[in-house]
Amino acid sequence: QIENILDLWSGSLKTNILTELKNWKLNLIQHHKLQMRQEKDKHAAHVKQLQNEMENLKELLHTYEISISRKDEVITNLTQALEKQKERVELMRKFTLWRIQHVKTKQEEYANNIADRHFRTALMKKVWAAWRSANEIRWKDKVARACQLRAEDVCIQLTNDYEAKIAELTATLEQRKAEILRLHSERDQYEDTMKKAFMRGVCALNLEAMTMFQSK
Repeated sequence: QIENILDLWSGSLKTNILTELKNWKLNLIQHHKLQMRQEKDKHAAHVKQLQNEMENLKELLHTYEISISRKDEVITNLTQALEKQKERVELMRKFTLWRIQHVKTKQEEYANNIADRHFRTALMKKVWAAWRSANEIRWKDKVARACQLRAEDVCIQLTNDYEAKIAELTATLEQRKAEILRLHSERDQYEDTMKKAFMRGVCALNLEAMTMFQSK
């Protein structure tokens, strides 16, 4: 009976273990499928992201190609502009050299004209000095006589003017003195009047004080 029980128990254990193993196997398979699905989804998302990045990089590459082509155009334009600027600078240099040469020629002509004019001026100065030295003595005598006569007239006029001013100032001084004397007399009269009025006021005060003391 024990042997039968053990056989029954061992059979049940075997069956349970096999069943549990099958469940584990199914669970592992399902878990593996789930992981595979998740990995596929991740892989698909990563591939899509990489595709998007490739598209963006293609667009960026296209933009860079356009920018490089524009830069090439700009470089070409700048090269042409530099060539034109070089040509213009060369023309300006030639024109400047010609202008300098022209100015030097003009300066030489001007210097020659100035030298001729200076020579003529010096010659005229010598002639003028000779003529002036010949006429200077007579001119000095005439000027001296004229200056003496003019100085005498001026001195007489100044003397008359100063005498008239002195007489006018003397009369004004006399008037001012008379005015000062009148003001002094008026001041003395005013002081006397003030003294008399002050004395009358003092006397009145004294009388009133005496009256008050007597009444008390």
